[in-house]
Amino acid sequence: MASPLVPGFGLIACRVFEEEIAMHGGDSPHILETRFLEIALHDHPDTLRITLQAEINRLDERNDITAVALAFALCGCGTSGLKAGRHRLVIPRAHDCMTVFMGSKEKFACQQADCPDSYYFTPGWMKANRTPGPGRLEALRAEFSEKFDPDDVEFLLETEKENWAQHGRAVYLDLGTADAGEKAATAEIAAAALGWKFERIPGDPSLLRDLLAGRWDQERFQIIEPGEILAHSPDEKIFRVRP
Repeated sequence: MASPLVPGFGLIACRVFEEEIAMHGGDSPHILETRFLEIALHDHPDTLRITLQAEINRLDERNDITAVALAFALCGCGTSGLKAGRHRLVIPRAHDCMTVFMGSKEKFACQQADCPDSYYFTPGWMKANRTPGPGRLEALRAEFSEKFDPDDVEFLLETEKENWAQHGRAVYLDLGTADAGEKAATAEIAAAALGWKFERIPGDPSLLRDLLAGRWDQERFQIIEPGEILAHSPDEKIFRVRP
């Protein structure tokens, strides 16, 4: 594996990782600046890409970093198209954040193969009220009611329920955060309300830790050198670069 970069690097991270970053290396001496972006950006991949690129460009103004690490994944192709400017970029080879919570794309693939109807709960997603259950429905009802007529609100809520019906297993991924027990209990209650099975499984912080420590091997991370553009690769590598 590569040695930590010197003198340091910047970190741009989705808030879904906020607690885990604080716990597993957010205070790394190699990270000279951290910028968090809101989870809701995932709803609009093009907006996510534009916002991320703007943050990358701002960090490019620094003279004391050698790279910008991205605590993101492919995220619905929201990161595909990012361009490395003055500094290299680094991103985990992952379709979404659950790969990072599980420690590798191979572990996530095994989980999906064994139980393809799983829905994953993590502290960040739950804090943002983005996970299925009665609380999410009420939040959506309030949001939709400000924009749509009552009949449209009910239609949209039923559509959301239909999407949830594709799942039958709720999984709380535990990376040892302080409120893991409380969050797992809340996820179990949501699962019961939905008629789903529930399981609490340990996550693996190794991929996140190595991202935060600057241990970036090409097998687990995509390196984008200055001037290169990050692109989606339709194979197990997930990412590639283009000039």
